[in-house]
Amino acid sequence: MANQPSRREYDLDIPADVEPGTYADFASIWHTSDSFVIDFAVVKRPPKSVENDDGSRVTKVPTRVVSRVRIPPSQVFEIMKGLEKQLSMWERTHGKKQRPPEGS
Repeated sequence: MANQPSRREYDLDIPADVEPGTYADFASIWHTSDSFVIDFAVVKRPPKSVENDDGSRVTKVPTRVVSRVRIPPSQVFEIMKGLEKQLSMWERTHGKKQRPPEGS
């Protein structure tokens, strides 16, 4: 038992230009065969309802990606666990918030 690996802790060194962070309204998540990609984006201007070629209406939301992060599949579960832990702590402090309806 004495030779068991100790718990791993990362000591993050954040460069000064990255430290303030970047605001994003939402994230788009997709994957390739060897990575998951998270595109963080901001809304550029108000949404606009337009008519498609087939006559149906759609709301277009002009956005700009402010950051793209690629992660290996092995990290997805760790990120999900970390988000769940932080969300639970945030809800204990600030109260549960209503989720917006799907498609909003």
